Amino acid sequence: MAQSLAKKGPGDSDSPDVLLIKSLIRWSEAKAGAIVAGCREEHLHFLDLPFYRTGTIAKKPLTDEDVRIIRELIEKVVPAQIYVAGDLSDPHGTHRVCAEAIFRAVQVIERETGHRPEVLLYRGAWQEWAPHEIEIAVPLSPRDLQLKRAAIFRHESQKDSALFPGPDDPREFWQRAEDRNRHTAAVYNQFGLPEYFAMEGFVRWNGIPV
Repeated sequence: MAQSLAKKGPGDSDSPDVLLIKSLIRWSEAKAGAIVAGCREEHLHFLDLPFYRTGTIAKKPLTDEDVRIIRELIEKVVPAQIYVAGDLSDPHGTHRVCAEAIFRAVQVIERETGHRPEVLLYRGAWQEWAPHEIEIAVPLSPRDLQLKRAAIFRHESQKDSALFPGPDDPREFWQRAEDRNRHTAAVYNQFGLPEYFAMEGFVRWNGIPV
C-alpha cells in the first residue's frame, strides 16, 4: 500500500486497500456522530452506493442499482419522513446525486403504492433557505447546538477545514453550520416572531426531480 501511495499522482484512483481504509474511517465517523445525536446503532444503515465507489473526487453517474438499494431500504424501514441534504448546488456533487437517488426511489414507490414519505430538505454549512422558502422551522437550544457540534466533531477526517469554503471565509465547517442556525433565528426574531437561540429550517420536496 505504501508503494501505491508513493506512486499515486493527482487525480489517480486510490488502490483497493486505501479505499477500504477510507471507507472504514468514514463508516466509523458516521456511526459515532449518529450515536452522539441519539440514534441507536441497530437503526443505522450504510448503503455503500455504487456511484460513490470510484476512489476519486469524481463519482460515477447515478444508476438504477443505486435507486434500487435506496428504495428497498425505504420499503423496509417505512419512514414517515425522510431528511435529505438540500445543498443541490454542492460543489462536490455528492449531496446532489444522493438527493436525486432518493427522489427517484420515492417516485417509484409513489407510482406503485399511491403514497410516499414526506421528504424534507435541510441545508448544510454552505447556504440557508431564504425566509420565505422555509416551511418548517425547528428551534434549537444552546444544548441542541452543542450536541450538533459534538456530532460534527465525530467526523474527524472532515471537520477541521471545509473542502470548498468559498472565497475569503476561514471558518471551519462546524462554525459555518452554527452561524447559519443562529442567523436564521435572528432573522425570525427581526420579523417579530418568538426569539430562539438558533433554528433549523426545512423545505418540503415538491416531487419534481432535481
